[in-house]
Amino acid sequence: MIDRDIHLAHALLVDGNPMMRSITSGQLRDAGVGQVTAVGKVREARMLIEQQKFDIVICNRELDDSADAGQDLLDELRRERLLPQSTVFVMVTSQAVYHQVVEAAESALDGLLVRPYTGAVLAQRIQEARHRKRELGDVLSALDDGQTELAFARALKRFQEQAPFALWCGRLAAELLLDLQRPADAGKVFEKLQGIKPTAWALLGMARAQAAGGDVGKARRTLAEVVRVSPDCADAHDLRGRLMVDQGDFEGALAEYRIAAEITPGCLLRTQHAGALAFYQGHKAEARRWLEMCLTLGVQSKLFDALSLLLLAMLRFDDGDIAGVAAAREQLRRFRVRFPDSVRLRRLDEAAAWLASFTGADAASAALALSALSKQTEADDFDLESANVLLSLWSRLPEHERGSQTHAEVVERIAQRFCVAKATSEVLAAAAQRSEPALGVIRRCQAEVSSIAEAAMSQSLGGDVHGAVLRLLAEGERTRNAKLLELAAAIAHRHEEVLPGAQALIVRATERLKASCRAATHIAGIQRSGRSPGGLQVRSRAAA
Repeated sequence: MIDRDIHLAHALLVDGNPMMRSITSGQLRDAGVGQVTAVGKVREARMLIEQQKFDIVICNRELDDSADAGQDLLDELRRERLLPQSTVFVMVTSQAVYHQVVEAAESALDGLLVRPYTGAVLAQRIQEARHRKRELGDVLSALDDGQTELAFARALKRFQEQAPFALWCGRLAAELLLDLQRPADAGKVFEKLQGIKPTAWALLGMARAQAAGGDVGKARRTLAEVVRVSPDCADAHDLRGRLMVDQGDFEGALAEYRIAAEITPGCLLRTQHAGALAFYQGHKAEARRWLEMCLTLGVQSKLFDALSLLLLAMLRFDDGDIAGVAAAREQLRRFRVRFPDSVRLRRLDEAAAWLASFTGADAASAALALSALSKQTEADDFDLESANVLLSLWSRLPEHERGSQTHAEVVERIAQRFCVAKATSEVLAAAAQRSEPALGVIRRCQAEVSSIAEAAMSQSLGGDVHGAVLRLLAEGERTRNAKLLELAAAIAHRHEEVLPGAQALIVRATERLKASCRAATHIAGIQRSGRSPGGLQVRSRAAA
C-alpha cells in the first residue's frame, strides 16, 4: 500500500503498447490505486486531462512513433496550465540518456522510470512523489486556492531556509514574481538559482524576466546563450520566436518555431505556430504540411485553434483542392455549432464558406460576396485576426475582379485601424501576400499614423497640450487606431494637473479604446497563451 488514501486516487496510463498497458494497469491496481484509465495515444490523453482531474499520470515517453511524444505532452500540459500541481506525473522510457533525465527532472517534479521495472519500483516512485506533494502541501494549497502572494511567501521562505525541495520552491517563487508583474525581482531570483545550480531553465527564466521588463535586446542575448549551451531547448527557440514576432521579424520567427516544432513533434501549439508563420511568409507547401499535422495531433483538443482550419482551407484553395476546402469548412461549421455565440468562429466560418462557394461560382459573384463581408470592418469587435483573414481572402480574388476602388477602400480602413506597430503592419502586409496595391496602402497608412503621433508629441512639447490631445482623439476616433487613442490618454494623464478637462479627455480616449480596439491575441497566428515558454506551471485548480 502506497499510502492510506491511495484507494481514492484516479490514475491515467498512457502507453501505445496494449500488452504494457495491461501489465502496468495491473501493477497500479496491485499498489492500491482505486481507479485506472488507460489510453494509447497522446491526443486521447490530452483530451482526457482537459476534461477531468487525475491524481496520477503514468506516461510512456515513446509514443506514436515519436521519441519525444510523452515529454511533449508533459511540457505542453505544464506550459498551458492544464495539469494541477497536485497531480503526480511519472514518465516511463525504454532508454535513459542523460538529457532525458534532465528534461524529466526540470519539467516535472515527480520521476522517470526505465523499463524493465517491477511493480514494487513503480509503487515506490509514486509513493515518493506523493510524499513530495504532501511536504509542499502548504505551498500547493495556496496555489490551488488562487492565493498567489501567500504561495510566493511560503515558497520563498522554504527557498531561503533551504528546506527540502528548496530549489523547486525558488523556481516557483521566481515564476510567481513574474505573475505579480515584478520582472526585476524575478530576474534576481532566477540569477541566484543559476548561481546555485546552472541550468537551462534558470537561464531561460532570466531571459523571460528581461523580456517582461522590456529589455528585449538583453533577453535575446541571454536566449542566444541558452541555445548555445542547450541547442535542443525547445522553450528557448519558442521564446525567441515570440520576441521576433513582436518585432515583425516573421521569417526569423518561423526559423525558431520550425526548430521548436521539430524538437517537440508532439506539441500541438508549436506545430500550429510553425504552420501559421509559414502561411503568412508564403511558404505554402510547408504551411500545409504543418497544419495538416495539427489535425492529426488533436482537432478536438482545447489547445487546437480553429484559425488553423481556415488557413488550411486557404492553402487547399490555392492548390485547387475543392474537396479539401469543403472538408475544412465542414469542420469549422462543427466548431461553430459547438460554440454558437462565438463571433470569432462565425467570422472564420463565413470566410471558409466564401472559399467553398468561390470554388463553384464565378469570380464576379465571389467579389460581390466578399464586398458584403468587408462591411465588418466598421464593427467595434472587428479585430486584427479578422483583418488578416479579410485581406487574405481579397488576395485570393483575381486582381481584375477586385474592383480597384472597393479593394483599396477596404485595405485603407484596415490599415488605418491596425497599423499601430511594426509587427501588426507586417502581418497585414503578409496577409495581403505583399501584393500591390495593398502593400503600398499599408505602408502609407503606417507612415501616416506615425506622422500624426510625432506631430502631436511635438505640439504637446511646444506647450499646446490641449490641442495635441484633441488632435489625437479626433484622428483616433476617425481611424479607430489604438496607438493614437492610447497616446491621447497618456498625454492627458501626464499633464492632468494643468490640462482643463483632463479627466473627461482620458475617459473619452479610454472608452473608445474599450469599444473598438481589441487586444491582439494573434499576431501572424501566434496565440498569446497563458504561459511563457519555459515557465514552471503554477496554475491552481481554483483558476481552472
